[in-house]
Amino acid sequence: MDIRSALEQLCEAFNAHDLDRIMAFFSDDCVLEMPRGDKPWGSRFEGKERVGAALATRFEGLPDVQYANAEHFVDAEAETGISKWLLTGTSREGRRTEVHGCDFYTFRNGKVIRKDSYWKIVE
Repeated sequence: MDIRSALEQLCEAFNAHDLDRIMAFFSDDCVLEMPRGDKPWGSRFEGKERVGAALATRFEGLPDVQYANAEHFVDAEAETGISKWLLTGTSREGRRTEVHGCDFYTFRNGKVIRKDSYWKIVE
């Protein structure tokens, strides 16, 4: 599998807000960890249905969200990849967000089994 190509396609799908295309990359037993939450890992969602619902909130909360200046780093032997990006978007209330972040992806048999997201805290 070409992990770099998968990361590029995932970024394109996120920028298109195409949840079906995004979720086609994920395994049924996938895990998503989002930066915000009350645990050291943020918020954790397990299983394709819960992960899809959690990712949908990104498009609901920031309807114009985009991931720009994407860079992808791959360790094919370990079946892992990192996507680094600049997230921009505007909330429904008009608050503008611009923040650097990255996603750590783990793959198994060509599917994402873990997506662990991080971003800078802008105050």
